[in-house]
Amino acid sequence: MAKFDITPYINMSPAEVRSLIRAGKIDFPTAGMCRGYAQANLVILPSEYAADFKEYARKNPFPCPILEIIEGTPETHDMGEGGNIVTDIPEYFIYRNGKFSERVKDASAFWQDGFVGFLIGCSFSFEEALMKAGIEVRHIAMGCNVPMYKTNIMTEKAGLFEGPMVCSMRPMTPENAKLAYEITEKYPNVHGAPVHIGDPAEVGVADINKPDYGDPVEIRPGEVPVFWPCGVTPQAAIENAKPPIVITHSPGHMFITDVLNTELNDYLEAKKQNQ
Repeated sequence: MAKFDITPYINMSPAEVRSLIRAGKIDFPTAGMCRGYAQANLVILPSEYAADFKEYARKNPFPCPILEIIEGTPETHDMGEGGNIVTDIPEYFIYRNGKFSERVKDASAFWQDGFVGFLIGCSFSFEEALMKAGIEVRHIAMGCNVPMYKTNIMTEKAGLFEGPMVCSMRPMTPENAKLAYEITEKYPNVHGAPVHIGDPAEVGVADINKPDYGDPVEIRPGEVPVFWPCGVTPQAAIENAKPPIVITHSPGHMFITDVLNTELNDYLEAKKQNQ
């Protein structure tokens, strides 16, 4: 399990960190960077799959809350003017025909005319609120990636897209789990409340120490696993839909937006009213 130090980047601006990522100077997970700012998952698809994927996200709003749709060029606007979804994430996954093909640090060579990008809300955004409440976020404390698991909770199908919900997990005491539920249910645009607290087997996780994505974390005596919907869920659906090529973020390696966590929900609700 690779360890890394986010300390130099905690108080940097999103634009500064995106610039360092673009220059190849940051190549590890982004949890805890740019204190206060929302982070986002990524899916880039050929245009003929975009409508079905948008409907899939609409039907599954907690694992797949759309923050911005990017068309024409890979440049972002709503979530960060001047950002670029193929250069400003530390690591990308490339899928071909539904199968993982390779990981790259810069996805510029894979962008094609007509591609459509989706920035999707990330649970890293509510971790700031958990830490402010005195709840330790274990993967940040350990300097590793968050553990993520394919569960037996099935998403609602749209077109070719279907599959299991992927959940991120953070261990904590039962008391803190209750508090975490109360905090995160106020963040519906970044996955909302946990979907399960307690026995991992009840959501189809056979071995909590072997996540499907990310790194295992320490679970201390008296703690329970707490599972949240995760923006890696689309990657499981991509395996079923089998588009010829898809670009996603590497789990844990996010696009850091220019929107504050405290303002994200109001921003997105206002955007919905104007559509």
